[in-house]
Amino acid sequence: MTDAPLLAPLAEGPADGRATWLTADDGVRLRAVLWGRDAPAGTVLLFPGRTEAAEKYGRAAADLRARGFATAVIDWRGQGLADRLHANPALGHVGRFTDYQRDVAALLAHVRAQLMPGPFFLLAHSMGGAIGLRALMEGLPVRAAAFSSPMWGIAIAPHMRPVAWTLSTLARPLGAGHVMAPGQPPESYLLRAPFAGNTLTTDEDMWDYMRRQIEAEPRLGLGGPSLAWLNEALRETRRLAARPAPAVPVVTFLGLAEKIVVPEAIRARMARWPGGELVEIPGAEHEVLMETPIRREMILDRIAAHFTGAARGA
Repeated sequence: MTDAPLLAPLAEGPADGRATWLTADDGVRLRAVLWGRDAPAGTVLLFPGRTEAAEKYGRAAADLRARGFATAVIDWRGQGLADRLHANPALGHVGRFTDYQRDVAALLAHVRAQLMPGPFFLLAHSMGGAIGLRALMEGLPVRAAAFSSPMWGIAIAPHMRPVAWTLSTLARPLGAGHVMAPGQPPESYLLRAPFAGNTLTTDEDMWDYMRRQIEAEPRLGLGGPSLAWLNEALRETRRLAARPAPAVPVVTFLGLAEKIVVPEAIRARMARWPGGELVEIPGAEHEVLMETPIRREMILDRIAAHFTGAARGA
């Protein structure tokens, strides 16, 4: 393990943040960031969404540390400062969606090797919610989990869904798996969209926070997904939906202005999760952890109480 770059001033995380290069078991280089390693209440394994880098969660790590928790964040393969999987660095790509479980294993081994405080908890956002759900089903050793706008379904217009399935299914055998999905630009959404009318957050300060990071380090940004990624994601969400919920206490947060993932899929999963709680937030967009201060405070307090209660066996 060797030190990796960390944009600490832009991340605004706890002062002890350290980034490290990790290697997955198939040789892909990843980046992990650990914050708040002296926390008394345990460690949150934070699984980011598609396009995201660890720096985006610096403020969340500081908020969690204020509530007693350390945070471990990963740059998934193909994004952030981890190895890109195609010569085009703007392309969001993965070979198999289950390859992300290799990254989970690398992060877990790193957290254990660094003697991060236990118990462990999971906090997963968007695409990280799909990765996290599979990890829980495969026995991720956490005491409790929280999901933020989990990608348990991808929002595609009904008339375009058959097209998305067909194009993405045919792409790989035709040698076009690395083609960017139609209608998806190579630029980061944060750099090409104005704050007004955006689909991520209603809080302009958090929008500027996320945007500043990519402006300062363009390698943290990512454009649209490949057809292979799209097909893998569609198949993974369908596979996950067919399986029963794992026996892990969970709370899930969903903004009622959600436009990126499928609210109905989240509601259906939570309705079948014994003891699970769904918290719907009026007016909030996709990035509920990057929403207004009042909403963030409510969400983080609820997550901390959930984790603490699970740790005590409540």
